Amino acid sequence: MANKQKKEINKKSIVLIAVLILIAGSIYHLNAQKDSVSQSGDKGEAAESDSNLDKQTTAKPEGYIKDKKAVKQKEKLYQMAPELTGISGYINTNNTLTIGSLKGKVVLVDFWTYTCINCIRTLPYLKAWHEKYNDDGLAIIGVHTPEFEFEKKYENVLDAVGKYEIKYSVVQDNDYSTWRAYSNRYWPHKYLVDIDGFIRYDHIGEGRYEETEKMIQELLEERMQRTGNNIINEDIAEPNVTVDVDFGKVGTPEIYLGYGFARGNFGNKEGLQAEQIIDYKLPEIIKPNNIYLEGRWKISKDNSELVGDEGRIFLGYDAKVVNIVSSSEQGSEIEVFLDSQSLNEPKSGIDIKITSGKSIAAINEGRLYNLIDNEYGTGLLELKIDGKGFKIYAFTFG
Repeated sequence: MANKQKKEINKKSIVLIAVLILIAGSIYHLNAQKDSVSQSGDKGEAAESDSNLDKQTTAKPEGYIKDKKAVKQKEKLYQMAPELTGISGYINTNNTLTIGSLKGKVVLVDFWTYTCINCIRTLPYLKAWHEKYNDDGLAIIGVHTPEFEFEKKYENVLDAVGKYEIKYSVVQDNDYSTWRAYSNRYWPHKYLVDIDGFIRYDHIGEGRYEETEKMIQELLEERMQRTGNNIINEDIAEPNVTVDVDFGKVGTPEIYLGYGFARGNFGNKEGLQAEQIIDYKLPEIIKPNNIYLEGRWKISKDNSELVGDEGRIFLGYDAKVVNIVSSSEQGSEIEVFLDSQSLNEPKSGIDIKITSGKSIAAINEGRLYNLIDNEYGTGLLELKIDGKGFKIYAFTFG
């Protein structure tokens, strides 16, 4: 009798254990489904909503072949490239783009901003490298870190990418998160990242294009040896249009006209007073390489805004090319004079229109405007502004 009861108890225990196993399996299956739905929903929202763009989905690198011995050696010599962080917008790509997802490729990270003349002059080389080496495993990421407030707008960056016919990936680093991750301080600044994710080369500013391209080729050769892909063409790329600057002949420094950005020579004795409206008067003597304002201007963090009906700007410069970073929401016209004369065609920048003997630049959207394109030398530039709301951010030269 005791044995019979014992057998029945054992049978019940086995049944109970089986039931518990089935219940546990069901719970695990339901949770797995829930997680899968949740992850799928996050990806969909990230693709459709700009507010979620910085919640990146790290795609797995395709075709990456790791050489443990090589990586171990590199760890002693090089810094691992920081990841893209805080990205608020994506152009020519989507929010799955990360440095990690590009392992197995050579990555060129270029910090730039679309009103920076130094950056603009490097774009032909970047575009030529993209065209020549993209199929060989080069991925270029233009990290757009804005200098001025209007450069944060996605539409403005998108327009600039279209204007300059940029085909490689561009991401918006509006809060300087990626900039700080790289401990960067300059526009432009290029970093070359090898197939294992290590920074192997960097260059600040313009120039050294052949040196940079040779390094691209060297890193692509390493990729070829790892993957067995085609041999790299070692000829140097030839950009369509380039502008070379003899910086030894440029005597005027960049000048910024916001109190938070103030740099360079500002000639008015009143200075740039934060959030003040100032009635500027011209002094008797205008010193070379100094900016002078005339009229009523409001001084903001990154610009000086004309609040009177008319105003003037004077600058005695030493350069070949004179550009301004400017904007006007209402639309403004500036008449440009060089040495008290209206500009003629040979001396006019691309944003000057000669109308009835007057040299006029129409200022609308925030961007870089080219006013003077002359021979190297000195000149007295005068801008006569008609229309409230004209904002001047900076003067740049070349």
